[in-house]
This record gives sequence, C-alpha cells and structure tokens, in this order.
Amino acid sequence: MAARHPSALKRHRQSVKRELRNRAVRTHMRHEIRKVREAIAKNDAAAAGQELRVAMKVINQAATKGVVHRNTASRHIARLSKQIAALSA
Repeated sequence: MAARHPSALKRHRQSVKRELRNRAVRTHMRHEIRKVREAIAKNDAAAAGQELRVAMKVINQAATKGVVHRNTASRHIARLSKQIAALSA
C-alpha cells in the first residue's frame, strides 16, 4: 500500500533524497579511511599522516551531518591515529 497523503508523499521524497546524500557521504568517508589504511600497510608514516588529516575532516563532516554518530567518528579517528603513532615509534 503506497502513501497517498500529500504530507506522506513529501516525507517519502525527502527520505529518498536524504538516503542518497547520506550514502554519498558515507562512501566518501570509507574511501578516505581506506586510503589511510593503505598508507599504513605500506609503512609510510608521512603519507599516512597526510591522508589522516584529509580523512579526519571528512569523518568529522559526516558526524556533523548526522550520517555517523560522533562517537563512531571519534573511534575511527582514534584507531587510525593510534596505528600511525605505532608506525612512527
């Protein structure tokens, strides 16, 4: 049974738009995290640090927009930072 009320139709349109936007933001975030992990895998601390700065910005933006929870964003950043610190040591 599909929605018929104008307000329900509008809510559906909004949810579809948000879903697409959120998916794009989440995908972008995951790609940036992947770049950091690849740099860590190559034992390149300098490149990993550069990639982490970019990834941190994207992760924080995703948290600000509500795509991911702020604790999730913090956890991602903390774990990546910890791995890079282990490389440097």
